[in-house]
Amino acid sequence: MSSILKIALKLLVNDRSKFIALLVGITFAVFLMIMMMSMFSGILSRSSSSVYNVGAKIWVMDPAVNNATSSIPMPDYVLSSARSINGVKYAVPIYFGNALVKLKSGAYQAVSVVGLDDATLYGRPELIEGKIEDIYAESAFIVVKDAEFKKLESPAVGTEFEINDHRGLVVGLAKVASGGLFGIPTVYTTYNRAITYIPSMRFTTSYILIEPKHESDIPFIQQQIKKLGYQALTRDQFVRKISDFYTYQTGMGMNVLMMTAISFIVGLSISGQTFYTFILENLERFGALKAIGAKGNELIKMILFQASFTALIGYGLGVGLASALMILAKLRLPSYAAQVTYTNLTFAFFMVLIMAGVSSYIGIRKVLQIQPFDIFRG
Repeated sequence: MSSILKIALKLLVNDRSKFIALLVGITFAVFLMIMMMSMFSGILSRSSSSVYNVGAKIWVMDPAVNNATSSIPMPDYVLSSARSINGVKYAVPIYFGNALVKLKSGAYQAVSVVGLDDATLYGRPELIEGKIEDIYAESAFIVVKDAEFKKLESPAVGTEFEINDHRGLVVGLAKVASGGLFGIPTVYTTYNRAITYIPSMRFTTSYILIEPKHESDIPFIQQQIKKLGYQALTRDQFVRKISDFYTYQTGMGMNVLMMTAISFIVGLSISGQTFYTFILENLERFGALKAIGAKGNELIKMILFQASFTALIGYGLGVGLASALMILAKLRLPSYAAQVTYTNLTFAFFMVLIMAGVSSYIGIRKVLQIQPFDIFRG
């Protein structure tokens, strides 16, 4: 480190009150930005949990569908047509619906029901207890053991319940890649049992899952499905569609954007005002350095170093504090949906750089305007 930067560091840290105030302002702003963006990222990830858990490469749906939980049933001919398209290895139906479960205690609990294709069980979850073949038994259901598992009174294999006035039997416990968004437990059964137990409209196929023979066949399959008046999306395209729905067609995205902007403005105002006060209180020292031969670019380097040093420490503290709080929250609240992503960290980092740049600009203007004889004359 050059001597001029050592002087800048000593000027900064020796004024502990201003240095701490700068750190607190930037840390608090970064903390709020990371928390808000991480919660939004977690919500978007949970909103696509069904897509991740099933793992199909192509999803066929009605074009009006905008999220995984609001499916529009399709007629059976769409499935037959999909199976006849060149490049399709196989195509199977899947059912998504909701039902009311009566537990052993007499309490009622809403559940999300996934009906797997009877022949292939494509999209089945990974079992941690029981055998997948038992799903073909009478009244058999597999319960997902996730954050919402306790809402079903933590059933074991062999537990009986009622679902829409039908007998249900737990034959297995499963785990999935991602939990749901709305805090509703999930159960799996066969497709035919699901449409039998749950009242539905004339059509019952929620989605058609397609496995292409080759990746290069996907565009042709999508074109053929479009000719039928329906839409075929890859997993990533479906996830993006769901994310766009929650971001732009609900109030969620705008609310998060506003809170993030407010956090940035608060951090910018605190850091800018505090750094300007710091410059004013050390104006004589900067003037003395200028009088003994320090050049303007060296003074600019000092101020940029001070602002950047404070901003980076504040960024690290803010990220660390937010990450620690999210870890603690997930330990106590398993359904807590926040997650830190590289996008969130990068966005917050650029916001901190803007704070440092604005604060530096304010300080640089003041320091460059000072004349050494004004200092000594005073």
